[in-house]
Amino acid sequence: MKRNLLRTGVDAIVRMSATRANYWTEVGVDVTLCLVLLAEGWRLHAGRPLTALLVFGLGLLVFSFIEYFFHRWMFHTRVPLFEQGHRMHHAQPLGYDSLPFFLPAAVLLSLTGLLVLVMPTGLALLMAGAMTLGYIAYGLSHFTIHHVRFRQPLLRRWAAAHHVHHYHPDSNFGVTTPLWDVLLGTRYVRQSRKV
Repeated sequence: MKRNLLRTGVDAIVRMSATRANYWTEVGVDVTLCLVLLAEGWRLHAGRPLTALLVFGLGLLVFSFIEYFFHRWMFHTRVPLFEQGHRMHHAQPLGYDSLPFFLPAAVLLSLTGLLVLVMPTGLALLMAGAMTLGYIAYGLSHFTIHHVRFRQPLLRRWAAAHHVHHYHPDSNFGVTTPLWDVLLGTRYVRQSRKV
């Protein structure tokens, strides 16, 4: 009985997550959270601007690893809430599937709380704001990759790297950057044809 109730709840969240309203609500929630974190972080940071800039850059770098980690080890595993929604994306890449609009903000606020415990509040908020900006960039980049046909060669290569992932799901987990795919050996390398 409990298993059926849990399954019904997960299925309802997955259905809601595949709607246009969920997608754009999430963008709105995340942008608001990002602006609040960055503004408060800047207001509370009493140090030098260079320190704030370095922490902001570190936050973007940390997010890029989180993006890779979740895509590789959560979305391509058996965690139902993550795997089921991601499987839908692989089946229908033009859909509006995303995480439930409340989940990323809850996770980002939890990370913010952990950061506040280990570093000065202003820097923690700046770092969390940068990570939130990274998540927004990831979401919008992913959407754009699937909905826009680029003419500029660099953008075409960037989008192609993710499209390759849909045919070779064990490679190219980074959407915003190939950094972690290169460092961790999951960057797709086309095999030369044997003649």
